[in-house]
Amino acid sequence: MSTPHASRLTPPSDFGKVAVLLGGRSAEREISLRSGHMVLGALKKKGVDAHAFDPRDQGLEQLIAQKFDRVFIALHGRFGEDGTVQGALEYLGIPYTGSGVMASALAMDKLRTKLIWLAGGIPTPRYAQLDAATDHAALVAALGLPLVVKPVHEGSSIGVSKVASVEKIGLAYELARGHDDSVIAEQFIDGPEFTVGILDDTALPLIRIEAPQGNYDYQNKYFGDETKYHCPCGLPPAQERAIQNQALAAFRLLGCHGWGRIDLMLDKNGNPSFLEMNTIPGMTDHSLVPMAARAQGLSFEELVIRILESAHVG
Repeated sequence: MSTPHASRLTPPSDFGKVAVLLGGRSAEREISLRSGHMVLGALKKKGVDAHAFDPRDQGLEQLIAQKFDRVFIALHGRFGEDGTVQGALEYLGIPYTGSGVMASALAMDKLRTKLIWLAGGIPTPRYAQLDAATDHAALVAALGLPLVVKPVHEGSSIGVSKVASVEKIGLAYELARGHDDSVIAEQFIDGPEFTVGILDDTALPLIRIEAPQGNYDYQNKYFGDETKYHCPCGLPPAQERAIQNQALAAFRLLGCHGWGRIDLMLDKNGNPSFLEMNTIPGMTDHSLVPMAARAQGLSFEELVIRILESAHVG
């Protein structure tokens, strides 16, 4: 595992006029606004001509009308992290940060992410698709209890339930179904949770997440102060390097670009099980990629510049 290269120190004027896409109209709008404004502040601090741009309030054609030269995408969830905006920006010919259309769409789809990872030898929890006709007893026989029920196309733990009894599967399904037509149930991995940030095709130091009662939900991710983050993560160096290498392999299998974050659990034998790929991770004061970057010696402002330097079209 190599160390991320030093910033190329692109002069701020070379970036031109930069739009920070934030807000949007997904269920993660509130977090996107927080991420986007932190990115905007960091870019301005570095002397970049950066401006907030909320696609909920103005059409993307205004990026051309207002003569933006590149885009930093800080949109989370649908219509921002799922390939939609990426496709529009490619059509407009405007360089943007993060993964391209295909990788963004695949990573947003937890089911298809699993299919690709399994085909490529990346370990991920066993799962089953759910619908109104699913036999809950058979599901428990296959996956065990507890299990996790989640919408396929949401992030930030929105619509996710940990289910400890067969009687509660129906309620968990209805909650997830309220956010997405596609729902999966997943084997629960009883072990510590970790995350791996990726920058410039290099894995950052692992972070071990210690949430209250093991519940790393929306509140504990973004608003609570009780969750503890450990970096260094406490794993032996050889084990950490092995997980970083697997995380990079998972990132590349989906065709991701520039930066991202992969979440995983360790089972009782210390084996990793990868949960999902985030192609536009949070950039708030509670977020994990900035935390890992700091452990690597990068300030928040340097991290943001590094991401902006990787902007591309297609």
